[in-house]
Amino acid sequence: MGRVAVGSRAIPTVFVFTIISIVLFSDNARCFYLPGVAPQDFEKGDPLNVKVNKLTSIKTQLPYSYYSMPFCRPNTIIDSTENLGEVLRGDRIENSPYVFRMREPQMCNVVCRLTFDAKTAKDFKEKIEDEYRVNMILDNLPLVVPIPTTAQEGPPIYQLGFHIGLKGQYAGSKGEKFFLHNHLSFTVRFHKDQQTDSARIVGFEVTPYSVKHEYEGEWSENTRLTTCDPHAKRLITSSNSPLEVEDKQEVIFTYDVEFQESQVKWASRWDTYLLMADDQIHWFSIVNSLMIVLFLSGMVAMIMLRTLYRDISKYNELETQEEAQEETGWKLVHADVFRPPTNSDLLCVYVGTGLQFLCMVVVTMIFAVLGFLSPSNRGGLMTAMLLLWVFMGVFAGYAAARLYKMFKGTEWKKIALRTSFVFPATIFSVFFVLNALIWGQKSSGAVPFGTMFALVFLWFGISVPLVFVGSYVGFKKPAMEDPVKTNKIPRQIPQQAWYMNPIFSILVGGILPFGAVFIELFFILTSIWLNQFYYIFGFLFIVFIILLITCAEIAIVLCYFQLCSEDYLWWWRSYLTSGSSALYLFLYATFYFFTKLDITKPVSGALYFGYMLIASYAFFVLTGTIGFYACFWFTRLIYSSVKID
Repeated sequence: MGRVAVGSRAIPTVFVFTIISIVLFSDNARCFYLPGVAPQDFEKGDPLNVKVNKLTSIKTQLPYSYYSMPFCRPNTIIDSTENLGEVLRGDRIENSPYVFRMREPQMCNVVCRLTFDAKTAKDFKEKIEDEYRVNMILDNLPLVVPIPTTAQEGPPIYQLGFHIGLKGQYAGSKGEKFFLHNHLSFTVRFHKDQQTDSARIVGFEVTPYSVKHEYEGEWSENTRLTTCDPHAKRLITSSNSPLEVEDKQEVIFTYDVEFQESQVKWASRWDTYLLMADDQIHWFSIVNSLMIVLFLSGMVAMIMLRTLYRDISKYNELETQEEAQEETGWKLVHADVFRPPTNSDLLCVYVGTGLQFLCMVVVTMIFAVLGFLSPSNRGGLMTAMLLLWVFMGVFAGYAAARLYKMFKGTEWKKIALRTSFVFPATIFSVFFVLNALIWGQKSSGAVPFGTMFALVFLWFGISVPLVFVGSYVGFKKPAMEDPVKTNKIPRQIPQQAWYMNPIFSILVGGILPFGAVFIELFFILTSIWLNQFYYIFGFLFIVFIILLITCAEIAIVLCYFQLCSEDYLWWWRSYLTSGSSALYLFLYATFYFFTKLDITKPVSGALYFGYMLIASYAFFVLTGTIGFYACFWFTRLIYSSVKID
């Protein structure tokens, strides 16, 4: 991780960010590419090196490195260089003993022969029970298993990775047994260049089998298998005589590989992976959600425009003192509406942090929509979000200091320090506890010490100084002046109707923003926890824009009703109104856990709720800030639009 000095000007910051992005996104300089730009051509007979990745399970959510299990190993295990996002995802990419030759089929290749002891058999049984899958990579394409479907038309359905084994029972037996997938039948699909005769890999599939291999005589390197012999054209096409996992069991790992020419071009090879789900339901759900939210947003905006126009016109037509005394509504609290709130310092911190989040999300979305964060760039999305969060610290400091100065604050360094630490320290504490749980399970998902040091460096070495730079610039700006003067003595707030109770109105305010995203949230949760790809950032960007509009409008509406009830304590309530949508997000995540996931282990459940708590907290800060700034703009607008006598 290189040390860089970032100034307060925008151009050096962007330049440094670009350089760091290239370093972190790529395994090395030549591997950095945009999707569809840098294909690799293979001539006939060229070696194809298959790499192995982590073992994954949707039942435990705890990844393990491939060689944590006693699979066949190459002479020397070579670790690939993972980027920051890959390490945080638990990816551990290493070489494997599976080596192909381009367009040269192989049959019944023996990889190795092992004898299981009691401990090894127990470990394999546990992994099979937890439905662990083996993930492999060829030419940056993940290995998939074709799933048979009854539908004659439409794209095929694939499952990422193949199961280590399966549970079953022999005919006529009631006892359940564990069987190991020890024979892999690979299919490599390629697109051939008719002019040069070179080819590009466009697909990597496997069909796993469990086979109890047999042979004659003593085992040696030249021993022929009687269950799988290419010379006798005896191939494996089923698991009729499966290999049971038990103590002192002899296990022979074998594989076939065939090459099939495909009409799919290299630039479109990821389309199959990204069409795994029934996207017709997805499209209808998204459009339906957008239509409902757009209708509600339009209705709310229309009500606000008509009501405000009438009120402002009425107040501006007041001429006599008698008429002025009879006025009711939001104008009565004009001398208190800009009174600084309680815990104003904390509000400044959260507003600054929320703006930092907003900038990070917007720039990430733009990168994703433009195709920079393709699934082919593993870990790219997480790396981009971390880097953007760090560099957007300058906006957090600026926003917090500007608001702090408006509240008549004088110690800008204190507010900068709190902005640098309140939110990140909370997230880091939860993350550290979760990482300790993962470490206790000896999972590859545990963040190594070196990566933890890199995260701390990004925080203290880059983010904190940028927050201070932003705070310094923001505090040097002239303080924002209120459109009306504030009285020294606070006005008494009359008793409020039950529906204007702060808790009730705050909880009601979060429903509409959550409604804007909950359908998209289902697909996001599915991609994260059920090991699927998510790559419809265009729709996600539209939903995000709808979320911004909805948060702003619901906060403005409830703020207006609050001011009309002569309650001028709007600062925190505007933040909490739209921010309460995070509560519904967490409740939905809880519902998703019990209805869609099959997680039974306490550690896995703790990981799920810990990460969803972090996500909900971030969503609270983001939506709360949107609601606050909407009300901040709204109050300044309406109180500067009427004549105050």
